[in-house]
Amino acid sequence: MIQPERVHILNRKPERPGQYVLYWMQASQRAEYNHALEYALHLANQRNKPLVVGFGLTDTFPEANLRHYRFMLEGLRETQAALRERGIQMAVRLGQPDDVAVELAHAAALAVTDRGYLRIQRRWRASAAERMACPLIQVEGDVVVPVETASAKEEYSAATLRPKIHRRLAEFLVPLREGLPRVDSLGLNLDSVPLADESAVLSLLNIDRSVPPSPLFRGGTAEAKHRLAKFVRNHLRHYADLRNDPNEDAASHMSPYLHFGQISPLYIALEVQREGGSGAEAYLEELIVRRELSMNFVFYNPHYDSPDSLPSWALKTLAEHEEDAREYLYSRDELERGQTHDTYWNAAQREMIVTGKMHGYMRMYWGKKILEWTPSAAEAFRIALYLNNKYELDGRDPNGFAGVAWCFGKHDRPWASRPVFGSVRYINANGLRRKFDADAYVRKVQRMAAP
Repeated sequence: MIQPERVHILNRKPERPGQYVLYWMQASQRAEYNHALEYALHLANQRNKPLVVGFGLTDTFPEANLRHYRFMLEGLRETQAALRERGIQMAVRLGQPDDVAVELAHAAALAVTDRGYLRIQRRWRASAAERMACPLIQVEGDVVVPVETASAKEEYSAATLRPKIHRRLAEFLVPLREGLPRVDSLGLNLDSVPLADESAVLSLLNIDRSVPPSPLFRGGTAEAKHRLAKFVRNHLRHYADLRNDPNEDAASHMSPYLHFGQISPLYIALEVQREGGSGAEAYLEELIVRRELSMNFVFYNPHYDSPDSLPSWALKTLAEHEEDAREYLYSRDELERGQTHDTYWNAAQREMIVTGKMHGYMRMYWGKKILEWTPSAAEAFRIALYLNNKYELDGRDPNGFAGVAWCFGKHDRPWASRPVFGSVRYINANGLRRKFDADAYVRKVQRMAAP
């Protein structure tokens, strides 16, 4: 059953005879535990029509580069094959996603799509809804509790969102039943980019190739589920105690897969909940409350990618300390190359450049130091987003925007005032050393980055 709160009608066009029902896949790039896919399949079976999945492969997504596209294409290839096994054809076409959706909808009785929260994703859906001649229905499946169900406004912090999510959680934290098509669509003659060779597809795209693919992370639902199973089996019970120590392999590494929709947050939550314990409780807080706070942020705050998104107290205190002397100042290029006096910060930057993922606690330290070492909060905000979005596999994402903004006071409270930061929370190297062996972390990254 798809909860009605997940479903939004994006236009009021009349349903047409059509050859098939279209699922325009964009955010939920997976063949299982996909609410939009199952809803579209249900509608297709009701009408005794085949289901077609369409995907628009654009090379103009802001700040995306070779690292991101390789990971995404690895997942799309697996998704296309998994759908074929279910008798569902997936057509991947080069072009702007809304253009591809409108093109495929010409022969559709109606269309279903998944939901994205960023400005560009919402613009694609609004454009397609306006231009399609058939109905377009949006189904929200990349959060556990739908954003507008959880809250009708931007929340101040996790503390204000948490009780609202928990009041509705039992309704949505339930397994998703998957179906099979009554009529398969494999015989339909639809053009598609062949995904068997990711390198050949990449050669068709005019993208930034300066950031190589991650040597540690391969895309796809199977890889995501393998990593999740290993995490639940070996590390979940220690998660509450060890999650902030980058020397321990206590992280699930789900964020790249969640970013590309290659695994469902609901599936993850159910697997973790089944295990139980204090580790599960701590992990579900991060997966559901904290992650969905970031969706709340980008959905309700139009300035999510600028300092204008910060709370008034943070803007005020940062402005009051704008002229404070900085002991160190670094340019964007020096920061990007990891050429600072701080070996811990340099290691974190190097970890991100090499692997495409920085440990979460180090990412907080990393962002705070950029604020400390640049002439203004506005410049620091731009640099942090630039580096995060360029190198992180989970960059250009609600979690990334919220994480950067947190370093400048978002979703936090005022602390004791100090130079440069004012009353924005401060983190220093001594704090790292109190929590874990920071020098061991540096050595770990050096081994990781060795040729």
